[in-house]
Amino acid sequence: MKLKGIVPRTWRLLKKVFIFLFIFQLFYILLLKWVDPPFTITQMNSMVKGWFNGYSFHRDYVDLKEISFNARIAVIASEDQQFADHGGFDWKSIEKAMEYNKKKPNRVRGASTISQQVAKNVFLWQGRSWFRKGLEVYFTKMIEWIWGKKRILEVYLNVIEMGEGIFGIEAAAQQYFNKPASQLTRKEAAMIAACLPNPVKFTVNPPSPRVNARYPWILRQMNNLKNDPDILRIIQ
Repeated sequence: MKLKGIVPRTWRLLKKVFIFLFIFQLFYILLLKWVDPPFTITQMNSMVKGWFNGYSFHRDYVDLKEISFNARIAVIASEDQQFADHGGFDWKSIEKAMEYNKKKPNRVRGASTISQQVAKNVFLWQGRSWFRKGLEVYFTKMIEWIWGKKRILEVYLNVIEMGEGIFGIEAAAQQYFNKPASQLTRKEAAMIAACLPNPVKFTVNPPSPRVNARYPWILRQMNNLKNDPDILRIIQ
């Protein structure tokens, strides 16, 4: 008899918890349309690692208007050239990545859009589990619907890791070039964007071989995209 009573009570409690968590996360997504994320799990992990490994934590949120045109277009050219056109997912790139990973299972190629990276970095944790991927799909669609592209790009440029303990374009500009993000040149912005696949391994200052090899390609892509009307509507 006791067991029969416990099961319904447990189920009712779980439903209440689920409803509370759903309402809370929806409120948080809405809030972040206008308010900068107070912290992310990735930033907290980096801060803790910094305490033990002897490096400092740097983060400084700025509005999109305080970020140079060069930096805005550089990250799109480097990370997600279909940003203006997709609804959160670049299916062609995902298909190519899946084919590549089948042929070379020891190497993993990602196909995350800027929207997916924001969803992962703001709301979730680093990892490749199917559970986390499922949550990433949900949060990606939610920010696409609620925030819009301009806000997604602004948050991306503020929360993404751009070096060991360095988060956001403002902190990166100050650390690497001793200037605010609003004054980054085309080359400087391209160099920062070149580190994004692995900002701890691919250093900007001094530039790693990967950054030196990649940033000229990013500069060319920036030239190709600078007159795209759909991209201009987002970054201007």
